[in-house]
Amino acid sequence: MGAAPGGPGTTGAASAVLRRVPWPSALAAALVTGYVTLFVLASAHTSYDTWGALLILPALMAIGTPLLARIAAANPERDVFRLLLLAMTAKLLCAFPRYLMAFVLYGGAADAKMYHQKGSELAAYLDQADLLGGVHYDLGMKVAGTGFVIIVTGIVYAITGPSLIGGFLVFSWLGFWGLLLFWRALQIAFPEADTRKYAKLVFFLPSLLFWPSSIGKDAWMMFCLGLTTYGTARLLDRRFGAFLCIALGSVGTAMVRPHVTALAGAGLMVAYVLRRRPRQVSALGPLRTILTAVVLGAMAVLMLQQVSTFFGTDGTGGDAVNQVLSETSRRTSQGNSMINATAPEDAAPKFSLNPAGLPVAVISVLFRPFPFEASNIQNLIQSVECFALLVMFVRAWPRLSRLPRLFVQRSYVAFAAVYTLLFCWAFSTINNMGILSRERVQVLPLALVLLVVPAATANRGSGAARRPPPVWRVSPGQWGARRTAEPPGRPTEPPVPTAAPAPAVRSTAPPSSIVSPSPSTSQGGSTAP
Repeated sequence: MGAAPGGPGTTGAASAVLRRVPWPSALAAALVTGYVTLFVLASAHTSYDTWGALLILPALMAIGTPLLARIAAANPERDVFRLLLLAMTAKLLCAFPRYLMAFVLYGGAADAKMYHQKGSELAAYLDQADLLGGVHYDLGMKVAGTGFVIIVTGIVYAITGPSLIGGFLVFSWLGFWGLLLFWRALQIAFPEADTRKYAKLVFFLPSLLFWPSSIGKDAWMMFCLGLTTYGTARLLDRRFGAFLCIALGSVGTAMVRPHVTALAGAGLMVAYVLRRRPRQVSALGPLRTILTAVVLGAMAVLMLQQVSTFFGTDGTGGDAVNQVLSETSRRTSQGNSMINATAPEDAAPKFSLNPAGLPVAVISVLFRPFPFEASNIQNLIQSVECFALLVMFVRAWPRLSRLPRLFVQRSYVAFAAVYTLLFCWAFSTINNMGILSRERVQVLPLALVLLVVPAATANRGSGAARRPPPVWRVSPGQWGARRTAEPPGRPTEPPVPTAAPAPAVRSTAPPSSIVSPSPSTSQGGSTAP
């Protein structure tokens, strides 16, 4: 007799059919179909200003995914590619809420609107201009600062077309690569640190995901600061190409915010002075050190002059610095998120250069607003992140006590600490919580380095061998294979016949514990010399 309709036989047949369905392929086909449908509807009912993002988003993913695969292939840690791909996807998706905040919540009262309009005009000019004959375009303002971001936006639009949401995606994508360069810098110059924890913090901290995801200075500064930090790590580790990365990153930041470039240069100078000397010094070693110091000193002088020109101050002494900080406080003393609401708007208070106020400056820049200071929902969300950071720093206090010793052992820590302290000291003059939350992202990647300092070993005097850091100079495919447990009863090595075999000794240990792999294989290091 056949099975009744709806009986056990029918249920089993349906289950068998469901098991034969290739669900990953079906899900991919559904996503592609939905994306194409959305693209067709958007192109029919909206302008390129909106539906152009549906072309730019997959293009950015297509460019970034092979690069991430190449980086992950040369990384000894597991699941790196999945982590990096998830981080890039999250960063790109954060461009949409950032756009909604600027043009829906604030009604377009954002700098991104001006950058989009000016950049579209510049892109139209570039499309018609004879680039070989020279470009003569009047920005209506000086190039340094806002004018430079307009130029970058115009170049982006000349490639992608003037799409507002697409511009948000491109700048968010640039910000992601800046975060990745911070991560790679830590791996190069401070490999003993918990680089996996640092990756989760720097890629998925809400502020770093959200704020540098719009057209403007924040994303560009994140990219260029990451490039400068990456070059600094290569310089401290004596690697080729360090000065090129430092020069490109420094020029990029100096054209937008030269005072931040000066802070990074100060941290670089301190780190280079504290850099550990090699055991074997070549004949040209002292000359190379002198030339490097001269180049860094010349760069520092140029940056100070650029800062003086940018802010319109006379000289680079304490009075000029005080003038810059006072003007910064006056310009940011407006809006509903003022920190010191009792001060008059036109007042330009004088700030003392006494370092005794540095602890208060660090707390103000890194951990404010506090929950009780929140004046709106945005500040309340930001205060939750700041409180979480404060808790993490308090819990990491035993590790932070090792910082003075690490200044000499790993001068990259000195670079991160000096930049963080100087940044907090300089930006503590900002008198608006909203502006401070956005500007803070320029220091968070290096401040987070202090949270991943390795704990002190318990058996410091036992003479135990410290785990060697992974080697990052080899080509992909040269990493040692990870040790895996052999199944019981299966020999790990083929027997080697001998003329007079010795009597076998029975061992109670499992086969996987008999074979002792080389240290480089067990540590995930390189087999290359």
